Amino acid sequence: MRRILFAVAVSATLLSCGNRGHSGERLVADELFMAQDSALARAEEFSDTVEIKYARGLQVRYEADGVHILVSNPDPSLSQRQTEEFVLTAPLSRFVCTTALQLGAFEALELEDRVVGINSLKNLFSPAVKQQIRNGQTRKIGKEGNFDLEGVLALKPDLILVSASKHGGFEVLRQCGVPLLTHHGYKETDPLGQAEWLKLVGLLTGQTRRANAVFADIEKKYQTLRSEVAAHCQHSAAKLPTVASGRQIRDGWYVVGGQSYMARLFADAGAEYVMGGGEDSGGRTLDFEAAYARAVHADFWQTDGAFDGEYTLQTLAAEDSRYATLDAFRSRRVLFCNFSQTPYRELAAVQPHFLLADFVKAFHPELLPHYTPKYYKLIK
Repeated sequence: MRRILFAVAVSATLLSCGNRGHSGERLVADELFMAQDSALARAEEFSDTVEIKYARGLQVRYEADGVHILVSNPDPSLSQRQTEEFVLTAPLSRFVCTTALQLGAFEALELEDRVVGINSLKNLFSPAVKQQIRNGQTRKIGKEGNFDLEGVLALKPDLILVSASKHGGFEVLRQCGVPLLTHHGYKETDPLGQAEWLKLVGLLTGQTRRANAVFADIEKKYQTLRSEVAAHCQHSAAKLPTVASGRQIRDGWYVVGGQSYMARLFADAGAEYVMGGGEDSGGRTLDFEAAYARAVHADFWQTDGAFDGEYTLQTLAAEDSRYATLDAFRSRRVLFCNFSQTPYRELAAVQPHFLLADFVKAFHPELLPHYTPKYYKLIK
């Protein structure tokens, strides 16, 4: 009996030590990311009213005549912003999504059945929406500039969500008499601000408790991990790892700006972004030589794209032999997200905690010993 008790005690001690960093600190974020419980299961514990904390382009006012939803482009480079106001008097049930990002918010809240129409997405990952398309519950409406207007009207949607970055055909949809509302979430530079746009879908569908529960889970995991990364870097004598981004696409090497969404993720993950500079919140194109000079000695390299099959270092070098001379390539520290094999375009915007964890796993793996990357992975 004593041997059994001793073995149990030793096992408990090893389990507890197994989730501690090199300095003995308890890795709370690692535990949170290992948890399997569903945020939606706790929805009834949350408020049925919405408060916007991070999103710059989304505001909500509760007034006597309904919920006033105000949306605008949060791009910090804009000197003036136009605001659309939508007054919600009752929950809506039939939506058309014209981008994968919009669809992802419905997926995150498990409200895919409210989506009756989507544009013709090249890569659709949602099993629920795929089934809805097969059984006719959801219909593809074509792409901007070539929408099936008769098909859209036949769906009898309550609202069509559109993107400010795409213009073709939307005015025609407006002439059909169906309300349109612009979704600007992709322009938010704060990862939590971008994810917070899922509350818009919670409001429109009358499922605010769900939205509050899901976002609270995202926020907790993101902030906990960011805090642990900051504490780890502060107490470590090591220099922050450096990271480069993008690669040559047609006429130039595309890089994200120093104040962009991705640059914010790099900083929160405890890395120094070497290709930003300035206050640019969007992306820009550099000539190869200028980009190479910044990227050549970076510890890590982040890039992405759609590729059929396994994307490897050899695949990357085949695109341009000069890539193989980058330090990150030589040390096998290239992070790649394959849009053809991951639901990045659908879900990454509402899962910034996973994006953050992907980068932390690469930059500071000791902080997430049990985590398996979801989007960005080191390629071989």
